[in-house]
Amino acid sequence: MGNPERSRVTVVVATRDRREELLRTLRHLDRLEPRPPVVVVDNASTDGTAEAVREGFPDVLLVRQDRNTGCVARNTGVVRAETPYVAFCDDDSWWAPGALEAAADALDAHPRLGLVAASVFVGEEERPDPVNRALAHSPLPERDGLPGPRVLGFLACAAVVRRAAFVETGGFSPLLFFAGEEALLAQDLAASGWELCHLEHVRVHHHPSSTRPPGPWRRTLEERNALLTVWLRRRPGLVLTRTARLAGHSLRDPVSRGALTGALRALPSAVAGRRPVPAHVERDLSLLEDA
Repeated sequence: MGNPERSRVTVVVATRDRREELLRTLRHLDRLEPRPPVVVVDNASTDGTAEAVREGFPDVLLVRQDRNTGCVARNTGVVRAETPYVAFCDDDSWWAPGALEAAADALDAHPRLGLVAASVFVGEEERPDPVNRALAHSPLPERDGLPGPRVLGFLACAAVVRRAAFVETGGFSPLLFFAGEEALLAQDLAASGWELCHLEHVRVHHHPSSTRPPGPWRRTLEERNALLTVWLRRRPGLVLTRTARLAGHSLRDPVSRGALTGALRALPSAVAGRRPVPAHVERDLSLLEDA
């Protein structure tokens, strides 16, 4: 066990215009023992978020940005962290008591473990998120006596990373901005030789915000980013197949049309950043897709 009086994990929270949800999250984090250092990266909020954090939580390190950088705000928080491990929170989620220290114990015990994916429980009724089952029943073969199933995916609001591994791989991609950004980071960690695993007993509470923008915005971004991730890291045959599939869907689905259009706008950057994953990671990804 680590020093019980000092957390080995910094919590990084990226936020934008969700003052009340963020304050609720910070109250929950403030009750944890040991109390973790917290970095809040404010993505140019206009609702008084920064002022409320300064007033209510003076011990929180607040980084106020002058523009919304999406998922890259988490990278900014990791740079400010001084602990060996970093946990991510959304402004509408928080870590359960004991969860951060359990993840840190696993990371301490397994030097090549780069990321722990937690279990997520949703709303007042604590419904298990469907991602829990997918992670727990990962088809990837066991390796190196890891403390849980090997995975190649996670939810950003429910992940604890080894800071050195995160920095080495470059963190979250600015090209993706938001939605589905976890897949690319998971592949980059695996390509660099880091392991990712799911620990069922490490728990996160998620109370989805009621202030999400209306309409199909998220699905458009998720489809766009899924295609960009394929362009960036996967084998050429799959690149062609997935591009053709989305192009076919775009003929009858305006969401897919918007996703394809957005991906094509980013094509030059995707080509410049293309770095196919090694064969062993491609095999693991194929296993997951076949399952």
